[in-house]
Amino acid sequence: MKTQFHLRHYALGTLSFIFLAGSLAAQEPAKKTVDATGRENSPFSRNEADLPKGPAPRLAEHPDLSGYWIPSRKDKPVGNLGKDIPGYKLPFTAAGEAARKYNVEHTIDPEALCVVGGLPRHNASGLPFQLLQGADHAVFLYWYTTYRLVPFDGRKHSEDPDPSFFGEELGSWDGDTFVIDSVAFKEKRTWADENANPHSDQQHVVERWTRPDIGHLHVDMVVTDPKFYTEPIHYQRTWLLGKPGDEVREYSCSEDNVDAPHLGPGPGPIGSDGQRGYEKLTPLPPPPSKEHPAVTSIPN
Repeated sequence: MKTQFHLRHYALGTLSFIFLAGSLAAQEPAKKTVDATGRENSPFSRNEADLPKGPAPRLAEHPDLSGYWIPSRKDKPVGNLGKDIPGYKLPFTAAGEAARKYNVEHTIDPEALCVVGGLPRHNASGLPFQLLQGADHAVFLYWYTTYRLVPFDGRKHSEDPDPSFFGEELGSWDGDTFVIDSVAFKEKRTWADENANPHSDQQHVVERWTRPDIGHLHVDMVVTDPKFYTEPIHYQRTWLLGKPGDEVREYSCSEDNVDAPHLGPGPGPIGSDGQRGYEKLTPLPPPPSKEHPAVTSIPN
């Protein structure tokens, strides 16, 4: 089973180099700015010292949050909803602990199967994202070639919204803070973070986004889920402004996903530092070719 273990847990973070790059970019700073392919000056990494200086730009009466945003290496562990909780121990209800145990033992990482991560998982991701702010809508563009559209035109939540991966999201401004209130989440085939922590259909997420200066974007997020957690979970982190020309690119998760047949349940090893252990695993085999077709089963 050792071969399956390595394939499975490396694949969960690296369906392509994009996933591993997101993880590596949030680990210890290297001497050079590189991504998992070894390319310098990649759109996955940014040095704090290289950021532009000055106040945040404004769009009408509000800060303009638009930009290509790269995770700060200071925010660890990546992918863990309990990042700011002592011991990373989430306050589970009995139902929440049972759901976590089920995910670990029976559920393949949904993102490894090309299912949208949704909220709160995308806010904990190690990958950059692009944010475009308009007059009454903001859109978040992700490297998974997925997006979320947040209106801030004064509308109210629907009486009976259809459940979705990001929920029904409504934005508003509290001074210079962009507030997103989201309800109506899917419960099945979703993880709250990379570590298989669950969320239910009762989840309610409130995000408060600020741009303190031109080079930084910050979120304070509160996740309330009375079905699975005994108290609200507070999470915060910061992103760094990318270089001119950085932008998300097309990426088809399901294309050439040769790892899907080999995946098993659970998140893989999680260290005592709360970090999912991608860097401890061996590289994936090369993609299949006519001479070397894909392996469809792994021997015990």
